[in-house]
Amino acid sequence: MTGIHTTAPGPTGAAGTGGAPDTFYAAFTERNRGLIPEAAQRALRTAVVLVAGCGSTGGAAVDPLTRLGVQHFVLAEPGAYELNNLNRQHAAHADIGRNKAEVAAERVRAVNPHAVAEVRPEGIRPENAKALLGGCDIVVDGVDVTTPAGWRAKYALHAEAAAQGRPVVSGYDMSGTQYVRYYDYRLGLPPLAGEVTAEQVATESVWELLLRIVPRELVPGDLLADIRAHRDEPDYSVPQLVYTSLLFGVLTARYVVEVLAGRPVREALSLDVHQIVRPQS
Repeated sequence: MTGIHTTAPGPTGAAGTGGAPDTFYAAFTERNRGLIPEAAQRALRTAVVLVAGCGSTGGAAVDPLTRLGVQHFVLAEPGAYELNNLNRQHAAHADIGRNKAEVAAERVRAVNPHAVAEVRPEGIRPENAKALLGGCDIVVDGVDVTTPAGWRAKYALHAEAAAQGRPVVSGYDMSGTQYVRYYDYRLGLPPLAGEVTAEQVATESVWELLLRIVPRELVPGDLLADIRAHRDEPDYSVPQLVYTSLLFGVLTARYVVEVLAGRPVREALSLDVHQIVRPQS
């Protein structure tokens, strides 16, 4: 497979890995004890997690999953950091121009020098989806949905996940609202639960496709107003906020724990940060 990179091993010794891998992992996850069952912790350690898209949504899941104890990532992302990403994405000014998956892999190994972080800088494509999903246990879908190319990549990801029976956690951050969808393709679901088809991906606009998945009543009014005012501008980018992106990482981390432990989870979950912090009337 082309474009595969892995991050280099970290330093050894007490200041680095803390000794043997088992010794390190036991100390590293010690504060999870009692809150993450032993069987779930073992599942986190041995699972291979594909993060498809390492920007606002997928990138937000990498750090909490690493700290929970995931030790093997496949990070697929073709994009590089831009200055306007830094308001919400896990990057520093020095990372501008660098591939997002490469930066995410470095963060993984900076936290856990024993972790494996495979980088696929070509991202998700119809021609590589089968190979990328082949060795994975669960998929975090953070593929961008603001472009037609992003929708083609997302559909290819879900079509292959459905074919292989891989569970997928997907997220949509909208102003202060994070909308999470879980697709348990082990149950024989069609791609994207049949809500979007390959023909629709080829013929409909990104907004029409989005509203086939996200309930219209969940789309915040301030975001709708901004889209209506600016969507015809050639350089328009959908506004996004850091705390909503981070919320996907929080929720996804728990979804992964539950799914790997074999426990049921919600198929859809929506949280509005703006509404939560306001006093109840």
